[in-house]
Amino acid sequence: MPANLDLTRLRVLAAVARTGSVTAAARELHYAQPSVSHHLARLESEAGIPLLERAGRGVRLTEAGRLLAARAEEILGRVEGAQRELDALAGLRAGRARLAAFPSALATLVPDAVARLAVEHPGVSVGLLEAEPPEAVAALAAGEVDVALVFEHTDVRHARTVDDLGRFEVTDVLDEPVHLVRPAGTSTVRQEGTPGVGSLADATWIAGCERCRADLVARCSAAGFAPRIAFETDDYVAVQALVAAGVGVSLLPSLALRAHRNPGVEAVRLPGAHRRVVALTVGAPAPPARALVERLVAAGSGA
Repeated sequence: MPANLDLTRLRVLAAVARTGSVTAAARELHYAQPSVSHHLARLESEAGIPLLERAGRGVRLTEAGRLLAARAEEILGRVEGAQRELDALAGLRAGRARLAAFPSALATLVPDAVARLAVEHPGVSVGLLEAEPPEAVAALAAGEVDVALVFEHTDVRHARTVDDLGRFEVTDVLDEPVHLVRPAGTSTVRQEGTPGVGSLADATWIAGCERCRADLVARCSAAGFAPRIAFETDDYVAVQALVAAGVGVSLLPSLALRAHRNPGVEAVRLPGAHRRVVALTVGAPAPPARALVERLVAAGSGA
């Protein structure tokens, strides 16, 4: 292939092959029709061989034209791919990603992810916002953050933590187990096997955030009873302190226990109970946000 073939003219030829006519190609490329004809004539001159031939009132590609059009698509695709890679590299040299995340993730997954990002892409800065899932989703939808790290309980029938995930690009970060948290020493009197919530129908419960409370109520309902909830707080440190004081029991996910562990409690994994942690973005994220999501996934895999 001659070395002096022009990319703009290759793009015009590819458009003619794709659309079937000079007029349609001009419309697709937003060029004037004479401009398209001029580019095609110059391309034939550069190629040194006819690329089009008359067909009634229109034109059609010759064998050489079809060959060059196919190669043009490949060439243009590679050029566009290289440009995207260069844009991504430029964005990672001096970019910013804004993240909204719930408290226990901010204390566990996020520091790991931010540290990885700082080492691998020191030009990228990260802004952090503490927010429970509904607030994080609202901030993402409003363009106030680039990534929302949220959770949802998926294994019990109840209202989802995050409605209409279809609006976003969803990346799985972690599937974490949920634990029954009770005062230390309870294991000396427990029944054989791992207890479920059904064995605690008479217990006093400490509920977490609104979404976690809904999950607790749903699990207890599935076990055939309504929990007697005496305290509600979304502070996982306070939840464990209340449990350690012997005023009730609670359910906490692994991240909350990893972020803080009161020595006065014991945690027993609840059979079949999980919480899904996902990173949400709007469409294809910018390079800094994409890099942050990748590091969150890496942090989740090591959790």
